[in-house]
Amino acid sequence: MGGLRTEIIHDPEAFEELEPCWWRLWSRSVSATPFQSPAWLIPWWRTFAPGNLAMIAVWTGDDLAGLAPLYIERHESGLRLLPIGISLSDYLDVLCAPALKVQAGAAIAEAALSLEWSQWILPDLSADAVSLSLELRDAEEHRSMAHACPVLMLDGDPTLARSVPPRRRRQLRRAERAAQRRGPVVISRGESDPQRFLDRLMRLHGARWAGDGGGVLSDMAVEFHRRALPRLADNGLARCLTIQIGDAVVGAYYGFHHRDRAYAYLGGFDPAYADESPGAILIGHAITEAANEGAREFDFLRGREGYKYGWGAIDRWTAQKVWTRSTAP
Repeated sequence: MGGLRTEIIHDPEAFEELEPCWWRLWSRSVSATPFQSPAWLIPWWRTFAPGNLAMIAVWTGDDLAGLAPLYIERHESGLRLLPIGISLSDYLDVLCAPALKVQAGAAIAEAALSLEWSQWILPDLSADAVSLSLELRDAEEHRSMAHACPVLMLDGDPTLARSVPPRRRRQLRRAERAAQRRGPVVISRGESDPQRFLDRLMRLHGARWAGDGGGVLSDMAVEFHRRALPRLADNGLARCLTIQIGDAVVGAYYGFHHRDRAYAYLGGFDPAYADESPGAILIGHAITEAANEGAREFDFLRGREGYKYGWGAIDRWTAQKVWTRSTAP
């Protein structure tokens, strides 16, 4: 197809060998987020590998023009083609070089049709996702809304005066004063020691959600983050914060930053310090730092928890595309 070469990768070693080319394509892809980076998806596959690898790579010479990290899962309804990273990733998509978006997308679609599946499911597609423009012949397409990702628009003002509602700014100042009355307050970055940071995050996340569903850090999820966070940190994508009040580390914030967007992924705090709102203090600090780094948006990611709207975030919905076909190739 127009000088492009397509291959379908089933071997996990060959999948990982793509990493240098993958990074180059990811850095050129306008809609890419940290969730499409090899720092995130290679550890995901190493940890979960829930089916048969079916990675579609589109080449132009020695460079990747397109990449669809996919696998095939056997389900009671039939074989399903799914994106690597599903469930733990707030955004999913294929990657295409901007100058070859149409050709590479068509090549990915053609290669996907050569695989055996009854449904191809692509959830959590942002409004600018490449996958929204993919078209498949001989398959019925269904598109629906998926999840709300509340987003706070920033304007570069680190004082937050033009971004965050006055009520939340007042609450933040009260929380900071309450924390200072309890002891010296120190906010630290944790990317340089990711395993120590994760130990703290796991403890605080578990404490925050004890008796209330247990949070989202299953044993396998923790194993995944122990693999992914060092890679994210090494590539400048991770933002890890802890807050210490007196002698105790009482809150942790785990987020990302790429181009002009910051992402708040996970947090936790010690319920014994709830009156001091360490989680809110960390989010306020993360928003300020994001603005200082040039972020135009602070994305709270999936979920319509009330605290996100208190910061002034507005829903931005993702979409899901599902193709269904009655016969295999």
